[in-house]
Amino acid sequence: MITVLDYGAGNVRSVINAIERAGESVRIVEQSGDISAAEKLVFPGVGSFGSMMHILNEKGYVAPLKAYLRSNRPFLGICLGLQALFESSSEAPGVSGLGFLAGTVQRLQAGSCAVPHIGWNGIRVQKPGGLFSGLAGDEKFYFVHSYHVVPHDRGCVLTETDYGSSFTSAIQQGNIAAIQFHPEKSGAAGLRIFENFIAGRSSACVPERCPRETRLARRIIACLDVRADDRGNLVVTKGDQYDVRDGGAVRNLGDPVEMARRYYEEGADEITFLNITGFRNCPLADMPMLDVLQKTSRHVFVPLTIGGGIREYRDEAGCLHTALDVAAQYFRSGADKISIGSDAVLIVEDILKTGRTTGLSSIEQIARVYGSQAVVISIDPRRMYVDSPDAVPQHVIATDAPGPRGERWCWYECTVRGGREGRPVDAVTLARVCQELGAGELLLNCIDRDGTCGGFDLELINAVKASVSIPVIASSGAGSAEHFAELFVRTGAEAALAAGIFHRGEVPLAAVKKHLAGRVEIRTCG
Repeated sequence: MITVLDYGAGNVRSVINAIERAGESVRIVEQSGDISAAEKLVFPGVGSFGSMMHILNEKGYVAPLKAYLRSNRPFLGICLGLQALFESSSEAPGVSGLGFLAGTVQRLQAGSCAVPHIGWNGIRVQKPGGLFSGLAGDEKFYFVHSYHVVPHDRGCVLTETDYGSSFTSAIQQGNIAAIQFHPEKSGAAGLRIFENFIAGRSSACVPERCPRETRLARRIIACLDVRADDRGNLVVTKGDQYDVRDGGAVRNLGDPVEMARRYYEEGADEITFLNITGFRNCPLADMPMLDVLQKTSRHVFVPLTIGGGIREYRDEAGCLHTALDVAAQYFRSGADKISIGSDAVLIVEDILKTGRTTGLSSIEQIARVYGSQAVVISIDPRRMYVDSPDAVPQHVIATDAPGPRGERWCWYECTVRGGREGRPVDAVTLARVCQELGAGELLLNCIDRDGTCGGFDLELINAVKASVSIPVIASSGAGSAEHFAELFVRTGAEAALAAGIFHRGEVPLAAVKKHLAGRVEIRTCG
């Protein structure tokens, strides 16, 4: 029996699913006594350090946690569950951690690399450990964080990882182990970590193929646009310039849960679900996408992002649901990140008009509770050509693809309502303001390129990358494996997302990875 400390923030469902996949049953902590009675304790922490410690203190979990750690019973901390072991964090000045280990938590000093550190990176083993049993040493694990631990005594350091600079990515002292990466989102290698912990493997080893330097992989993301078809069934669909109908009927490309599982098995680094249907005003508990996430997370052990309908709304019964309420349900159903689209445009428009933030926007609220790494901003822009760089107040760029009248300048108009309505906000400004509000990642969907198979809009991607310091996912336009290589060679995008070419089998996901191998750093599978 494994006891899991779920203090109410983030996706714990995937941790439970991973433990059960490894053949062990799970007990959830419901009161402080459950911690004291635990034989093996897993502490998956998600969100912000200050919010986590506030909840732990409020629930009366701090004292029994400290006692459990002192008893040297088997413990596995994950992500924030690692950071909680230390004395304090610069993310929350004045807030005390558990203080089991001397040291602090500090913001990543990643040089020119984007922060948060999001994606698949390796580990450099610093001392033998039982968690490594059965690993080759060159596996990549999924990281998503902006802060890292700095132990005073390096004797506890189990692994290090490189990202701009080197940081401690795992510690072990006696039976107390904690890791910065997410094993429940790290595929087969991560499941092996759980198996080793559950089995209590004590024969410490050092894997054979440990890298001298670890490198972050460029991510390949499979996107599934989900909506109800004309018979009311949830299906994966895909449109051209956002039109998902063919001959009057919604294109049905398959079942979302089964397709997500297939892409996971083919080596997708992440799965993104976009809810593009009209069931957004039903009672929150009845949201069909909740069931999709729950079923998917039982078999898919890579990150899941959900977008569509992450906003405040009043359902048909008159109940008000905040964007934070909606996000919380998605996280608890298996999502790791949420994507905000049209609502982000309206938020930024209001800020540009008033010159101030309220602290109450969906972006700010969700980032404050769950951390910036949990908030993705989905931007749906289209090109607007102009005759000169000062023709409009928006951010204008020079282009190598002239307009219909030979214009050499353009700006990217943000849209809402599935690309049907343009707004007077440009993509670069939207990206910059959303980063300031706390967003941790950007998804760029270029309407002009959607469904064209003509390649990604590299000018859009480079313009946005130059204005922000958070990771960027490129979307829209991929038609060949060469387009992915071109994207990663010619831009700083951290990830590429595609849908139609994968769904229709025109360019298999595995073929993209095979083409990229040796050209850019990727995660290999199988």
